[in-house]
Amino acid sequence: MGREILLTLLVLLFGGLAMQPFMLLPGRDVADLSTRAAEHRAWLQLWVPVLPMLLVCAWLCGWALREPDPVRTRFDHGMLIGASLPFALLALRAALRAGWALVREPLECPVCTVGMLRPRIVVDPYLARALDEAQLRAAIEHERAHARHRDPLRIWLAQLVTDLQWPWPWAHRRFEAWLELVEHARDDEARGRGVAGADLAGAVLATARRVRLARHPMRAAWRAGGEAALLGDARSLALRVQRLLAPLPAHHAAHGARADSPGSTQAALALVAVSLGLALVLGALFGNDLLHPFFHWTWTV
Repeated sequence: MGREILLTLLVLLFGGLAMQPFMLLPGRDVADLSTRAAEHRAWLQLWVPVLPMLLVCAWLCGWALREPDPVRTRFDHGMLIGASLPFALLALRAALRAGWALVREPLECPVCTVGMLRPRIVVDPYLARALDEAQLRAAIEHERAHARHRDPLRIWLAQLVTDLQWPWPWAHRRFEAWLELVEHARDDEARGRGVAGADLAGAVLATARRVRLARHPMRAAWRAGGEAALLGDARSLALRVQRLLAPLPAHHAAHGARADSPGSTQAALALVAVSLGLALVLGALFGNDLLHPFFHWTWTV
């Protein structure tokens, strides 16, 4: 069998198996954090189950660097293909959904941020006429916060990671919780830039009325990936309005600045990069010692 084909099968099999236990991990409580820090932690929790798969992939790539092509070791091709087929179908489903989000036309949201590489704000003219000047400024400032953080791209990536963990319901709950925290964090960021909470609450309610008149499923815009919308379902709407009408806690902003500093994010990325490099080296050094006995076992089973 060709080395690249075998590598793909091994990545699907061992990578898929490595993800399964980590999908069951409960999320850490974020109730005592600021919205910015809570959103940052929820974002990291989306990626935790995928990290073992990435390490396995790096280890297998290290093995492939030293393995001759084609692979001449005898093993049961049918068993390996059959074992990796469920994970292959799962990866194909996630890839198709991600591809569809890229090529489809953006949904017509009353106010949203679209564009993954170059985010831009889209406002329905009818909604703009329904808002007063302060409310319109509040809605646009909220969407500018989405654009600054490139939330359409992040939503697309989060949906892709969640699809790779299908059908476990915990992954979808983590995704939904993160989406809600994104909206809360952008609300607070807009309010921190001088927007009144009451004005933003008025914009949210006016958008909800516009959505109801158009009978447009706003939650579908979130799940499709690619739009960062101003509101969600009825429960999320009620909670957001309640938060917006309450004072913005000053101590939460200070807590969030420490918990979500650029230095901590860069340190985490550096740690992941070093771990992947170490896994690549270990795969090159010891990959044959582990995989060839596995090949022999599949041939004798």
